[in-house]
Amino acid sequence: MTPAAPIHIPVLLAEVVAALAPRDGGLYVDGTFGAGGYSRALLDSADCRVIGIDRDPAAIERGQALSQAYPGRLEVIEGRFGDMDRLLADHGVQAVDGVALDVGVSSPQIDEPERGFSFRFDGPLDMRMGRSGPTAADVVNHADEAELADIIFHLGEERMARRVARAIVAARRDAPIERTSRLADIVRSVVPKGKGDGIDPATRTFQALRIHVNDELGELRRGLSAAESLLAPGGRLAVVSFHSLEDREVKAFLKERSSPPPSPSRHTPVTAVAERPSSFRLLSRKPVDPSEAESRNNPRARSARLRAAERTEAPAFPASGKEAA
Repeated sequence: MTPAAPIHIPVLLAEVVAALAPRDGGLYVDGTFGAGGYSRALLDSADCRVIGIDRDPAAIERGQALSQAYPGRLEVIEGRFGDMDRLLADHGVQAVDGVALDVGVSSPQIDEPERGFSFRFDGPLDMRMGRSGPTAADVVNHADEAELADIIFHLGEERMARRVARAIVAARRDAPIERTSRLADIVRSVVPKGKGDGIDPATRTFQALRIHVNDELGELRRGLSAAESLLAPGGRLAVVSFHSLEDREVKAFLKERSSPPPSPSRHTPVTAVAERPSSFRLLSRKPVDPSEAESRNNPRARSARLRAAERTEAPAFPASGKEAA
């Protein structure tokens, strides 16, 4: 029996809206539309327009229904937020006043067993945010042991990654691993439960596979760079992340682009100093965390962090190899 889907509660909603400071006549991008929580809040906060982006066809269907409540003010586009500059250019949009990103898997995706994101319910081992490309089952059944170990260690930060990879390879010799419940049991058989943290031993392996299948870190890098090129001077970027890998990417991106160019020393010719003015101004040096009340009422908010910045008039930084990949 499929469990009833809980009401989706956007994380750090008030803080994201405050960071973007929507104004009448403004144009904003909800790059991870999901269930539309941020889009709705922005539209209710000002007489503005919002363009939502999501790679998940189910999210696009929800967006089309929601757009009827905001005639002419909400448009939802199917695609990856890492391509937002190209997607918006195709719709005649060259600049926006704000971009919101809620990075990672959405609540509706987690709560649908058939999507295969969660080990809380038995379902096909899929994990794709879109409906194309290799599934998590393809990865666990065909990647060699060393590759599996690397994925689980680097993207799941699982200390026992080699042990998990070895167990997966041994188990798939008996039969292909096609269900979330079977993979979770395999991981639990070799990873002991932590003392007092309440975290299921399968959590880090599932996280790693999901990030790998959806190229989430590459998508985040491309999305941050695309947002930088799209934002008008004074436009705001607000990014909510849920684990350290994502937060480190956002922190490094904003630190590089908000730091002043190095001052020349008396031993270095002025012409040798790279003069690249900051493209962002941080709204806060420290990330914004959920309140105790929000963490208590919405357990998924506990690990969330919001980083926000305002676009300056300086040109966007050139895309690095990682962002362009």
